[in-house]
Amino acid sequence: MNETILISVTPRLSQVWSTMVQAHATPATPFFPLTGLHKYIAIFLVILSWILVHQWSLRKQKGPRSWPVIGATVEQLRNYHRMHDWLVEYLSKHRTVTVDMPYTSYTYIADPVNVEHVLKTNFTNYPKGDVYRSYMDVLLGDGIFNADGELWRKQRKTASFEFASKNLRDFSAIVFREYSQKLSGILSQASKAGKVVDMQELYMRMTLDSICKVGFGVEIGTLSPDLPENSFAQAFDAANIIVTLRFIDPLWRLKRFFHVGSEALLEQSIKLVDEFTYSVIRRRKAEIVEARASSKQEKIKHDILSRFIELGEAGEDSGGLGDDKSLRDVVLNFVIAGRDTTATTLSWFTYMAMSHTDVAEKLRGELCAFEAERAREEGVTLVPCGPDADEKSFAARVAQFASLLNYDSLGKLVYLHACVTETLRLYPAVPQDPKGILEDDVLPDGTKVRGGGMVTYVPYSMGRMEYNWGADAARFRPERWINEDGAFRNASPFKFTAFQAGPRICLGKDSAYLQMKMALAILCRFYRFQLLEGHPVEYRMMTILSMAHGLKVRVSRAF
Repeated sequence: MNETILISVTPRLSQVWSTMVQAHATPATPFFPLTGLHKYIAIFLVILSWILVHQWSLRKQKGPRSWPVIGATVEQLRNYHRMHDWLVEYLSKHRTVTVDMPYTSYTYIADPVNVEHVLKTNFTNYPKGDVYRSYMDVLLGDGIFNADGELWRKQRKTASFEFASKNLRDFSAIVFREYSQKLSGILSQASKAGKVVDMQELYMRMTLDSICKVGFGVEIGTLSPDLPENSFAQAFDAANIIVTLRFIDPLWRLKRFFHVGSEALLEQSIKLVDEFTYSVIRRRKAEIVEARASSKQEKIKHDILSRFIELGEAGEDSGGLGDDKSLRDVVLNFVIAGRDTTATTLSWFTYMAMSHTDVAEKLRGELCAFEAERAREEGVTLVPCGPDADEKSFAARVAQFASLLNYDSLGKLVYLHACVTETLRLYPAVPQDPKGILEDDVLPDGTKVRGGGMVTYVPYSMGRMEYNWGADAARFRPERWINEDGAFRNASPFKFTAFQAGPRICLGKDSAYLQMKMALAILCRFYRFQLLEGHPVEYRMMTILSMAHGLKVRVSRAF
């Protein structure tokens, strides 16, 4: 039976085979001498050889598997929601990791020696670069975080002059104290009502109001007791998320061209952001004109935006910042520096305090001792205040404590400073910072990087590497920052990179610490926080390490 079937089928197979050969047969040419199926076999072998050669060339590459054309896009997209922890896994095995993408390659570094080479030793070879600028230009424009070369130097010179001003520092302390007390009032009401609050949202409101007052001289009132709608903040966050997605989305230019998907949303978000920003600039300019017209020069505020406006009007060396578009870029760069980074750190600090009650109680002990000592020094009689104190007495006690806080007195709170710094080590506000590569270079560990690519140092990973911080690197332990004499112990800025290092080191570092310590001293002295049951705490992918679902807590008074 089987033999009969085989005999009858064989002629048919031969006929099919003959037909296929004839159908695919092509005449031999000087350019392609093979014909028929031999041609397709040859093409297959060429492609196979190309893949094998590609894989062989990457045999020593440390990082995710890379494929021809698409690179490591698939794995990166699959892990995009947990990108920072994905990099931790690779960088814990290899101090340098290369990730190929369709149009470029990213080299991620976590070794302080390599970081110093990029941020300082060979600084000029690692600018922000055209690739980074193309991604971020729609949001940051020519602002200090997105600029290179002479434009960056001129902006930094102007900004550094302002940040070095004692007047700005003292004014900042007053503003930070004021808005910290406003936040305390909102929390006091929430405690009384048993209301759940989103601390990240409240911190974002507080820092936005603060940067607008300190940086731009305007009151916007988002931290009012009724918590008004904040369309600017929502649009700014949406824009931030989408420009971050561009780093791994090979289709973003196509989506922008057709105004679809995420790029369509980005366009709408930027429109709202610009409306707010230009209104701030117009308001500030109008106030300056009014003050000059009334001959009351003392009414001209000496905020950062006013300084840039004056330099632009005078045609001085202000980095070409005479027009509103340039001032818009200044405003948005300072918003992301003064609002997002600070609020994000405050959120992660609060989460760490809730997760480590021993740390929270030790900190409260330092704050209570500080309060008693400073009250004696100032001759202040503290208002008696217990768990059942009325609102008036409680608010008066908070105000008394706040009045004892200034730039110098906050410097005495060593454990608080250590807690903030430890939070930044594990949850840096900027978890990754990419740089362009101008020319081919070799990093100190021997890794070759090619011009046109990008190299990224990764503060989020660096804080978790045992080769940087020891066996307990992943543990939240503020004591690592305090020496045997009880003083704060600094670390190399190329190891603790939360504020960058080298020529681009953060100008607002002291201001950020001032605001964070001012707010946290008040909140941790007078309140306890409890995470809402079942509330997930995860980061979301954007340039800043913010929480994807906010930080919803129950708050109670602490006495």
